[in-house]
Amino acid sequence: MMPEENRTFAENTMSFTLYNTLTRKKEIFKPIHEGKVNMYVCGMTVYDYCHIGHARVLVSFDVITRYLRSQGWDVNYVRNITDIDDKILNRANENGEVYTDLTDRFITAMHEDQEQLGVLPPDQEPRATSHIDGIIEMVQTLVDKGFAYEASNGDVYYRVDKFEGYGKLSGKNPEELKAGARIEVGDVKEDPRDFALWKSAKEGEVSWDSPWGDGRPGWHIECSAMSKSCCGSNFDIHGGGPDLPFPHHENEIAQSEAANGCAYVNYWMHAGAVRVDGEKMSKSLGNFFTIRDVLEKYQPEVVRYLLISRHYRSPINYAEDNLIEAKAGLERFYQSLREYGEVEAWTVDALKGTHFYERFVAAMNDDFNTSEALAAMFDLVRTLNTATKEGDIEQATELAGQLKGIGAIFGILQGDAEAFLKAGSGDEISAEDVEALIAERIQAKADKNWGRADEIRDQLVEQGVVLEDSPQGTTWRRG
Repeated sequence: MMPEENRTFAENTMSFTLYNTLTRKKEIFKPIHEGKVNMYVCGMTVYDYCHIGHARVLVSFDVITRYLRSQGWDVNYVRNITDIDDKILNRANENGEVYTDLTDRFITAMHEDQEQLGVLPPDQEPRATSHIDGIIEMVQTLVDKGFAYEASNGDVYYRVDKFEGYGKLSGKNPEELKAGARIEVGDVKEDPRDFALWKSAKEGEVSWDSPWGDGRPGWHIECSAMSKSCCGSNFDIHGGGPDLPFPHHENEIAQSEAANGCAYVNYWMHAGAVRVDGEKMSKSLGNFFTIRDVLEKYQPEVVRYLLISRHYRSPINYAEDNLIEAKAGLERFYQSLREYGEVEAWTVDALKGTHFYERFVAAMNDDFNTSEALAAMFDLVRTLNTATKEGDIEQATELAGQLKGIGAIFGILQGDAEAFLKAGSGDEISAEDVEALIAERIQAKADKNWGRADEIRDQLVEQGVVLEDSPQGTTWRRG
């Protein structure tokens, strides 16, 4: 007879499915080590501020990690930092600064952005420059096995033609890639598809000593070495953004499986793209938004909610209307919680077996379907509001605790309801001025000066403030 705790965990495991980019279908998740999840997600190349597309990856895998932990999984969440790269060196040269000053500044900014969005730090955050020895060792292994070669210019390249499974993640045909590859004048590669593992140093460029002379790693090999160091040669989940299956993750597979002699990753997960008003985000189109740009106008929780409101694999449209819709969604939750601000969030153990939580879990166990999970939360809110209206304070209080407990798994609804509903971006009428006008309106009504009372309400409505009168008094929120 299986012990109760093990049976419960096994049941959770059987119900947990995720879409595997490698097999192009949903699969029941089977961990390498029972109860443990090793997950590596490609992080930022730190040469600029993080943009809204980065926010999608940060929030998506934060929610996945939070949820898995809430279900009892022991998660080792690794998100790397690329701190040596052509873009980094070019930007440092443009700025006339040491490249480490540039990367340190943007790593600090990234940490500030993720904290604003409620994203928890990963368990490990390896930097490429801290894994140079492991990178060199892996490149040497590939050279020794015949999967890599040193070119006449001192660079070391991977032999794509040698790896039989090339293209299995992205679905690209290696022969078609070869036919479509451009051959540059003076190209030293054996095959135009071959990619750099090690780049020989240019004069005055930062470099490390290696068997092939001074140089620095190529981008793809960095993740192969860092993931092996932090997760092992074979691990459970590898994640990243929508632009990474080819060539980055395809090249990671080729490098790692050739070097390590085993399967690299069991499940591949990729977040959907962020589009801006229906178009691809691009600086040239003038629709490029950093996380900081967005947070100047919208509360961090609103942005987080927008990114959670769509399934992590679905494209998401960053547009004014969608942000307004996200704000309205959060307002519905916080308005329902307004009367129950002192209620503590229920723990996961307390939530187990309750109707709305079990619906939430069923949705999340189906490839982390956050949109369906939120639908369960909205149904909970409707029931909570009905209980409040009918005066069933005991049931309403319980439901408020459940809502806050489920929200905690998503990293939302943990703030003060009053503060959220009254918060602005800084351009609106101040809370102090709103309170002063409400006091004036109360006095006008006491004096039976109904015209002035209506003028104040209209004035506040024009400035985005909604008044809500009740026998207990007047409350307000920003509309």
